[in-house]
Amino acid sequence: MGEVGELLIDQLEARGRKRSTVGEYRSYLRVHLGPFFGATALDEVTVGAVEAFIAAKRREGKATKSILNYLGLLHSVFEFGCRRGFARTNIAKLVEKPERDGAGSDIRFLDETELEALMRAVPEDVRGPSERVLCLTAAMTGLRQGELLGLRWQDIDWIAGRVRVRQNFVRGEFGTPKTRRSSRSVPLAQRAAAALERHFQASAYQGDQDLVFCHPQTGTPLDRSRLLKRFKAAARRGGLRPVRFHDLRHTFGTRMAGTGVPMRKPTGTQPTRTALQGCIQPPMTLATWLWSRRSRVRVPSLTPQKAPQERLTVLVPPRSECIQGANGVANLVRGRGSWRVWHMP
Repeated sequence: MGEVGELLIDQLEARGRKRSTVGEYRSYLRVHLGPFFGATALDEVTVGAVEAFIAAKRREGKATKSILNYLGLLHSVFEFGCRRGFARTNIAKLVEKPERDGAGSDIRFLDETELEALMRAVPEDVRGPSERVLCLTAAMTGLRQGELLGLRWQDIDWIAGRVRVRQNFVRGEFGTPKTRRSSRSVPLAQRAAAALERHFQASAYQGDQDLVFCHPQTGTPLDRSRLLKRFKAAARRGGLRPVRFHDLRHTFGTRMAGTGVPMRKPTGTQPTRTALQGCIQPPMTLATWLWSRRSRVRVPSLTPQKAPQERLTVLVPPRSECIQGANGVANLVRGRGSWRVWHMP
């Protein structure tokens, strides 16, 4: 198993697979698949053995998504083995895979009060000002952490008021964004633009090629693990419930939904949340929105023209499918055949 897996990953690397992806595959093989299946020949692995692997990972407390990732690599190893004559059939195809968690089961976002509490809790040390703007930008643009760490001043169009996502910084390497649609242009809210302008004026690194969010003393990329530790510490100081940095991205999606931006692009040139967040396709994104079963709920409005205290009322029509979310906030409702937001000023 291990040898065939290494051959497959080496081939993927030679064909140009992203370094971050190759690193993940090697980790799956080294930490999970290799130790469990050991030196067992690929053709001797049974359906029962794979099911035992799934059960073992569940006992370890691994998330369903993680287990599915391991099984995805296992499936590829068997496919590769069949082509190379190491196996007669792909056993992974015969295994009952665990069902994905329900939509929104592990999706969180920060409401307006929580975001402000987080901003106040960021420490006033040498890294604090940059991290505060980084968190605000994440919440108001929906950029992924790697996209933020790879952002350069040339990517900010001050005149048009947009951020252009061209690259990311993942596992110590600059590369292309996660997917083809991840290369995108995102509008800048007035607050985010003003914060970035102040950050630019205070930065010692203002060249077009300089990073927007870099180490304030060296100009080098921020350390991801240290950034996450400081983010979690600030969240605890701010009295927030357990949240992840990625939930800032969900915050953007939730608030865009509150202003009525559609998931799909029905007509005209209005941008969609799928496009603004650089997601692959709406079905993958739907699981990230938070919903409520209430018939009428209040959703914060982030339109620059409206005062922060104003709200939009989302009307949930009869016979619509709603998924329960945190804090009683609804952003999308499934009507007859399409996903929409019913709202009124």
